[in-house]
Amino acid sequence: MSNVYFVGCGPGDPELITIKAKKLIQKADVIVYSGSLIPKPILDLCKKGKLFDAAKLIREEIFELLYKNAIKDKLVVRLHDGDPSIYGAIKEQIDNLEEKGVKSIVVPGVTAFLASAAALGTQLTLPGVTQTIIITRAESRTKVPKREKISELAKHKATLIFYLSIHLISNLVKDAIAGGYKKSTPVAIVFRASWNDQKIIKGTLEDIVKKVKDEKITRTAIVIISDVIDPKTYEYSKLYDKKFSHGYRKAKVK
Repeated sequence: MSNVYFVGCGPGDPELITIKAKKLIQKADVIVYSGSLIPKPILDLCKKGKLFDAAKLIREEIFELLYKNAIKDKLVVRLHDGDPSIYGAIKEQIDNLEEKGVKSIVVPGVTAFLASAAALGTQLTLPGVTQTIIITRAESRTKVPKREKISELAKHKATLIFYLSIHLISNLVKDAIAGGYKKSTPVAIVFRASWNDQKIIKGTLEDIVKKVKDEKITRTAIVIISDVIDPKTYEYSKLYDKKFSHGYRKAKVK
């Protein structure tokens, strides 16, 4: 009996895959992958294995594929875009496999919000602006706890990052403003971060809805609300300050 590997293959750019993930894909006997979200060059790394598109399957069919091949001692990879731990629905798959005696191993990957920050060429935390990142999604068919409503999270004035929410951008903006963000707060939308057709839209809470509608973006985009996108001012890091001592360097003050 083999382990099942839950593997993150990054946000889109085939070169943003980890070495470990690449080796597993190349050796896999069976790969169950996340539909159109996995770029073809990554699927092409699988030279001998069978490929199954999870977008065409229901939960029970996916589990059966993973389980029946693992007990045949085959190398089974459940391939996820980005990182499997973020909105990846791996917990239910891992639990079902463990109930039948099959162990799972998770291989992390570069997730889309990090690729989005790279595309924007910015930090998600800045001294003097915010030291907190909140990753969430707008409520739709999947409900969120009351304490995690956008209007509640917005009270922190942190860097607020949304997955799976671009189609609800109007509601998202209203709730962010209701929670305390100023209408002038910068917003960045990164569509298909790191893919060849990546697109970046910048604006504010006041005008971003119109900009998104004009570009007809309704899916596969990260939304970032934060002053770090276009800071009016920020502080330099203390780590490299000449007056700052730490375990590797003494302060250089005359």
